[in-house]
Amino acid sequence: MSTTLKRPRRLAVFTGAGMSTESGVDAFRTKGGIWQRFRVEDVATPAGWERDPDLVTEFYNRRRKQLMEEAKPHRGHVLLAALEAHFPVDVITQNVDDLHGRAGSSSVLHLHGELRRVRSSGPSGKSVVWPKWEVRATDRCPDGYRWRPDVVWFGEAVPHIDAAAERVSQADALLVIGTSLNVYPAAGLVGVAAHGAPVYVIDPGEVHVPGAHLLRTTASNGVEQLWQAWLPDVPLP
Repeated sequence: MSTTLKRPRRLAVFTGAGMSTESGVDAFRTKGGIWQRFRVEDVATPAGWERDPDLVTEFYNRRRKQLMEEAKPHRGHVLLAALEAHFPVDVITQNVDDLHGRAGSSSVLHLHGELRRVRSSGPSGKSVVWPKWEVRATDRCPDGYRWRPDVVWFGEAVPHIDAAAERVSQADALLVIGTSLNVYPAAGLVGVAAHGAPVYVIDPGEVHVPGAHLLRTTASNGVEQLWQAWLPDVPLP
């Protein structure tokens, strides 16, 4: 990575499942990923919930257990948080894990919800932080409805997409990490970047963003390379 890259004044970071794989969190679309082992229609749609809420609850219980008992932020998460000491960093993530926050990032927008939260399946839609990994079928919200995962399923609106677009448009650089850019409307955020703003893509796979600086490597290694390019006189933490 060249050390001549211009240091951002404000950075927007857009992360996907590939950001969390180094922490042991299963990806979705890679070989052997979640969607090769489970049908989207069964565990990530409103129809799937209506058809078999027990299956959906157990699917998210397993993911929540892994997140709470095994997964930890990796060096890439930590370095992104540490960049805040040098310029504002807004993280926009498709991931439902809490690894960015646990690493210390102070501005994290969860586009697709949060695994550590549940919300009422009733009309109130009340959302709460769930203190443990297991949600039981007998657990009910104050109105008597079952708790469903507080995540955005396929076919549901993405409530924070406008706020995400605003953050990207205000930044003078965009960093994309670990996303296939195949899921809309989130993938459209790349097109919202301010005219002339540099776009950096960190991904070991084939991700095509015209004009972007591509680092075909892991999230941790890629963020470390950018740190050294943007802050050549600042030692890595």
